[in-house]
Amino acid sequence: MNRITRLLRHRWFDEDDARRALGPVALARIETRVRASETHHSGEIRVCIEAGLPLGYLWRDLTARQRAVTLFGKLRVWDTEQNNGVLIYLLLAEHRIEIVADRGIDRVVDAARWQAIVAGMSTAFRERRFEDGLNAAIDAVDALLRAHFALAEGADNRNELPDAPVLR
Repeated sequence: MNRITRLLRHRWFDEDDARRALGPVALARIETRVRASETHHSGEIRVCIEAGLPLGYLWRDLTARQRAVTLFGKLRVWDTEQNNGVLIYLLLAEHRIEIVADRGIDRVVDAARWQAIVAGMSTAFRERRFEDGLNAAIDAVDALLRAHFALAEGADNRNELPDAPVLR
C-alpha cells in the first residue's frame, strides 16, 4: 500500500469506528473477562483497540507492531511486579493484531505460540466477530498465564492495571 493510500485509510477510521466494532456492552463483557482471568494468575492483560495510527506514525511509515510496543509502555503493561503483562492490540485501519508480552511471560512462551493466538483472532476478525476474537485471545493468554504464573490457593492478587479495554 502506498503512503497516500495508507494515510487516507488511517484518517478515515476514528474512535467511533472502534466503538461500532465493539459496543459498550461488548466492552463491558471483555472487561469482566479480563478481571475474572486475573483472579487465577499474577499476570495482567490489557486490550487496546485503535481505529487508526496517529499521523506521526504514518508520516514516519511506522508499523502496527511499533505502535503496539509504544502503547505497551504508555499503558504501563511493562510495569508489573513479575514482568508478566500482556497487551492485545487491534488496529482496525490495517486489520492488524499484535500481542506484546513482557519479558517474564515472553521468556517462557515462544513466538510460535503468540502467533497461533494472533492467527485465531484473525479468523474471527475477518468475519467481523471482534468480541469473539478478543475473547478467544484473552482465554488463550489466560491459559498461558495460569500455566506459568498461577496463584497459590488462597493467594490475594492485587490488580496492577485497569481491566477495561482502551479505545483510541
